[in-house]
Amino acid sequence: MNGRVIADRYELATLLGQGGMGQVWTAYDRRLDRRVAVKLLRADRMAGPGPGGGDADAADELRRRFVRECRVTAQVDHRGLVTVHDAGSDGADLYLVMGHVEGADLADHLAEHDPYPWPWAVCVAAQLCAALSAVHAVPIVHRDLKPRNVMVRPDGVVTVLDLGIAAVLDTDTTRLTHTGSPIGSPAYMAPEQAMGGTVGPYTDLYALGVLLHELLVGSVPFAGSTALGVLHRHLHEAPVPVRRIRPEVPEALEALVLRLLAKDPQARPADAHEVYQALAPMLPRPEHGTGPATGPMDPTRPFLRPHAPWPDRFGRPDRPGPAPAVPAPPPRRADAAGRPDVAAAVDEVKRLLDQGRITQAVDILGAILPAAAAEHGEHSAVVRSLRKQYAATLMDDGQYRRALPELRRLADEYAAESGPRALRASLQFRYEAAQCLEQLGEPAAALYEYRGLLPSFEQYAADDPAQPLDVRRRIGHLLLSLGDRPAAHDTLVRLLHDAERLHGPHHPFPGEVRRTLEWLGQVCG
Repeated sequence: MNGRVIADRYELATLLGQGGMGQVWTAYDRRLDRRVAVKLLRADRMAGPGPGGGDADAADELRRRFVRECRVTAQVDHRGLVTVHDAGSDGADLYLVMGHVEGADLADHLAEHDPYPWPWAVCVAAQLCAALSAVHAVPIVHRDLKPRNVMVRPDGVVTVLDLGIAAVLDTDTTRLTHTGSPIGSPAYMAPEQAMGGTVGPYTDLYALGVLLHELLVGSVPFAGSTALGVLHRHLHEAPVPVRRIRPEVPEALEALVLRLLAKDPQARPADAHEVYQALAPMLPRPEHGTGPATGPMDPTRPFLRPHAPWPDRFGRPDRPGPAPAVPAPPPRRADAAGRPDVAAAVDEVKRLLDQGRITQAVDILGAILPAAAAEHGEHSAVVRSLRKQYAATLMDDGQYRRALPELRRLADEYAAESGPRALRASLQFRYEAAQCLEQLGEPAAALYEYRGLLPSFEQYAADDPAQPLDVRRRIGHLLLSLGDRPAAHDTLVRLLHDAERLHGPHHPFPGEVRRTLEWLGQVCG
């Protein structure tokens, strides 16, 4: 199925997850050359026998309801909700196209941080309340709030997925499908939902209580070997108070969880805003924090540093950290032994670049590099060629932070070799790395690099007299951006003289330098 194109636009790349009802894929929007997520749902499997006795009629009605529901949910604008780009049907599948969300789902986040710090649980719940308030105001009921439908982004922001999907599956969310599975997630299902009663915002608040209990304790309040057994416990058993398991949890938080898990909807908080108000005194305060949040995917960060930028997300440009965690697709072809076909991947990259689909080409190159290194050796000509293409494509795609470490690695590899060709290649990669620093808004670091490169480029001026002039122009502009106007003026005056001698006075290059000097004279004058 890898490579299937949905609606003649969205090319499926990597399968992220699947269940009885459908699948979730990373995909590429061919028209806008961007990475998206596509959820596929099988209408025939979900619909079951229709009111007229035919699965086809029920599936058609489901398709209509799906598009209608997606149209409504797409109108909800909140940072805590994933963006809906498109929806429709493709063959037997319903498809929903969403923004691609980086990070980890809450279930994995919990597993990686066991026991989950209770302040983190409070911050997650508070962010969910903000999103649910926007949803319930429409009004829409999520109906399937659970950790797998919540993402924690690298900056700690929580995002809710699958809004409206449960409502599409059936108006009676507990009806058993013809596969024998209940619609919805029994572990997070409110009693009224389990009984087939009317659902409302209070139903999502119950699921929030289950989720909060799980974050605090490490397990859901009601578990069992069968779906019906779990639903029975929701209806008839009282949850264990969380402080019996984790005494350090504040009493107010335990009391809120118990209110959220009340069997009677009228006994629960009135709305998500009231839940947020109960959580607010327990949220971390910036003045009480220990400084910036400790690392990526820390849900306290939006409260400790609200609206703060995230400059250290992937490391500073002068101390590059890991590249963004982008789920790259596997190579499209394999040989008889099942190994990735590097040559086929390279051909596909060329085809994608010819079509202007740079983002997809970047991901394929990033995915094929480890396989090529394993097959041909890390320092082979094949791997080096791929790495050069990868760095160049990253720059073409504007991904300068990811390109920077690749360019520096190439520069170091060539610098370790002997001969003028290797030296020229190393200089060129250092030059492109300096361009990345310039684009990333690091003028001092870029200026340092250009100044270090200039003597070497001037040494080779007989072969390429234009390049040292370009480096000098960049140095002049960087001096301007750093506020050193006298040094910038001196640099550009000397550059103008040399550029006119090389190109002539009417060439665009000296013309640009002349206009900069005129502007500088007006400012300084």
